[in-house]
Amino acid sequence: MRKHEIVAPAGSPEKLAYAVAYGADAVYLGGNNFGLRAAAANFDRDAMTRAVQFARRHNVKVYVTLNIFARNQDIEALPRYVHFLDQIGVDAVIVSDPGVMSLVRATAPGMKIHVSTQANTTNWRSARVWESLGAERVVLARELSLEEIRGIGEQSAVELEVFVHGAMCVSYSGRCLLSGYMAGRDANLGDCAQSCRWKYQLVEEKRPGEYFPVCEDDGGTYILSSRDLCLLEYLPALVQAGVTAFKIEGRVKSAHYAATVTRVYRLALDAYLADPAGYRVQPEWLAEIGKVSNRHYTTGFINGTGFLNSPPPLESIYRRRYTFVGAVLDYDPHRRLLQVEQRNRFARGEQLEILSPGMQTQPLDVAQILDGEGRSLDAAPHPRQVVYLPWSHPLPAFSLLRRADKV
Repeated sequence: MRKHEIVAPAGSPEKLAYAVAYGADAVYLGGNNFGLRAAAANFDRDAMTRAVQFARRHNVKVYVTLNIFARNQDIEALPRYVHFLDQIGVDAVIVSDPGVMSLVRATAPGMKIHVSTQANTTNWRSARVWESLGAERVVLARELSLEEIRGIGEQSAVELEVFVHGAMCVSYSGRCLLSGYMAGRDANLGDCAQSCRWKYQLVEEKRPGEYFPVCEDDGGTYILSSRDLCLLEYLPALVQAGVTAFKIEGRVKSAHYAATVTRVYRLALDAYLADPAGYRVQPEWLAEIGKVSNRHYTTGFINGTGFLNSPPPLESIYRRRYTFVGAVLDYDPHRRLLQVEQRNRFARGEQLEILSPGMQTQPLDVAQILDGEGRSLDAAPHPRQVVYLPWSHPLPAFSLLRRADKV
């Protein structure tokens, strides 16, 4: 196993498979309860068992989230679930609640424990406390600077994990009350309504019902919605600061996101470890992460100045420059056809781009689209419709098709 890990999101069995195919060393995922992403497809017990078996075949670790702030009823239900996770051989569980941590240690003494970013670990004494309680790894708070991370690494022996890419929460390390207050959905129990992503207007207290627009662009304003994190340029400094694991946010995002971002960070980390002195962020890496839906990127708090290091501090809407249109399922060598499951509409005459594990992207001109009976189609209009495209050779498993959008 590698000393340093790319830890990728796996919000569903499909996303897990793509994360593994595109270079993850470990994946984190949740069951139907006790995690902080109720909106993800997640894993029932059968799917969880298959996920662990699949990951083990590919030498990839599985970390399962138990990071809700548990209530009494959760504590009563947890032991059976922890025993199940121990039986199927997950590599670690991720917790934020000290009561949950003690329950895991009592129920499954051999289970490895990682402390969630929800625990808000911001100093070395806290890291030492978690270590003394049996934690193998601490996922640090996202509000830390590089110097603070280095200080924690120098003063504690516990493994350190840091978020390096993905959405940032407006609240401190994700401990938000806004969703529960406005929508009755508790973010700290995994049911966040993402109230910070909503549009807002200004109301003066003596003029009820009179709404004043606050406009950042034609879409209005999203004054609580932060930019997305990207720490590609800081991978060397994070390694030198003692960070073991580099975590990508995004369990509710697409398989295309999981594949693209995991691939870029895999390439970047491998490049640094192979030649530390020669490490440079490559333009093609930046181009790739620009092809997934994102807000403008920021380096967050890594320089100790909060979001002031990338003004303006807030960004209104997602940018989407490419659309994920199809997953390559198979190849018919006799007819020289790719079997593709459509995910978004594409049509004859368009140019697509092929993304494959371990390979450069390739263009694909859609000269013809055939259905299962060999009939020609103008477009692949139906979600999940299986169609066939002429192509000269097989593609690696888990190849994807995407289209550049008109900006």
